[in-house]
Amino acid sequence: MAGARSPQGATGIGGAKGNSRNSGASRMSGSVRAVGRALHFPVTGTARGIRKATHAHGAGESGLGKLIELHAVNGAGDVMITVALASTVFFSVPTDEARGRVALYLGITMAPFTLLAPVIGPLLDRLPHGRRAAMAAAMLARALLALILSSAVVTGSIQLYPAALGVLVASKAYGVVRSAVVPRLLPPKFSLVKANSRVTLGGLLATGIAAPIGAGLQSLGPRYPLYGAFAIFVVGMFLSFSLPPKVDSAKGEDRALLAADEEHLHGPHRKSQKRPGLRTVGTAVTHTLAANASLRCLSGFLIFFLAFLLREHPLSGASAAVSLGIVGVSAGVGNALGTAVGAALKSRAPEIIVVTVMAFVLGAAITAAIFFGAFLVACLTAVAGFSQALAKLSLDALIQRDVPELVRTSAFARSETLLQVAWVLGGGIGIALPLNGPLGLSVAAAIIAVGWLTTVRGLLAAARHGGTGHARVA
Repeated sequence: MAGARSPQGATGIGGAKGNSRNSGASRMSGSVRAVGRALHFPVTGTARGIRKATHAHGAGESGLGKLIELHAVNGAGDVMITVALASTVFFSVPTDEARGRVALYLGITMAPFTLLAPVIGPLLDRLPHGRRAAMAAAMLARALLALILSSAVVTGSIQLYPAALGVLVASKAYGVVRSAVVPRLLPPKFSLVKANSRVTLGGLLATGIAAPIGAGLQSLGPRYPLYGAFAIFVVGMFLSFSLPPKVDSAKGEDRALLAADEEHLHGPHRKSQKRPGLRTVGTAVTHTLAANASLRCLSGFLIFFLAFLLREHPLSGASAAVSLGIVGVSAGVGNALGTAVGAALKSRAPEIIVVTVMAFVLGAAITAAIFFGAFLVACLTAVAGFSQALAKLSLDALIQRDVPELVRTSAFARSETLLQVAWVLGGGIGIALPLNGPLGLSVAAAIIAVGWLTTVRGLLAAARHGGTGHARVA
């Protein structure tokens, strides 16, 4: 019996010690897990908050939330490359030399892009079944080109220019495909304007977060922002394939012709015509597209002209870097505000919105040209950003209202390509002008005046007729 009890007693004592050790280990592992959760919460909590915001109101179920996240990744990668190239081409040399280098950069990259851009939309329009693959290819191309640029920015190799051109073309190709994808991912009771505003806001927020990170990486060396861009675009490549398969479907689609003549205004082409199935987008859309082109031209002009002007003649009481920062932040805030207002606006007259914002920015440009000063320059960039965002959303509303569903996706793709060409044209004008503030802003006012005066009558007439239906701006 004693022998029988002894093992039990031994077991009991050992068990007590084992329980003590187990409880101690449990407390320690519990503490480690608590610390781990505390350290990971800022990341996981932020990620959950972002996912909740991007997937709200049915966007998660339709796939729009994934497109918003993809566009945010796209914006972050683009700004990393922009920081690296701006520091290499613009900030690293004296102003006179920088103007020559940027002019060379524009000549080698922007001029070929101006020729290639009109081809991008029609080319991608022929690949409706491979939109996810096209977006992934655009991401992968920029990732690989970022690696090439990481070497070129250090050595000053001529590879910088063709690689930068490739990045530009791939970026615009992504933008064209993204515009074509949005109509396929609309949640129930969502307008195209509201969906586009969400996608745009996601990109703007990501750009605002990535810009200071890119500047911090730039302080470590010119190649580090490009390494960051490489990693971001690789993530974007995989995210592209996470979009729903329906974005690759071309069921019920056709190609759009950006014209408004009576011969093509209604229904399909006759059998005798060379390109069967083309439709017109209507007079309201063509006039609004022209107005948007003038605003996009103004945007390109202000970016290049003010970049050099403020480097040579900073805003009063501020350094060149601070002056550029003020202007950049003003433009970004105006753009974000315009996008938010467009999403919330309940107006049924997008033509009137375009006429109004163009008159608003024209007045701001004339005022800034006459009373040139730091405050008015910042106000002009904010107003230009606000007007550009709101006018683009109004263009989206008109395409939704006036363009048949068969060709709506194509109309988005081709209009975006034309707007990119207008931006390039404005940038070229900005780099060619002498660094005179009142003169430059007078040219800015002239750009908007031409766009406004040539479209105002057509837009007001379209508003009186009410288009072919009722548009929802939000």
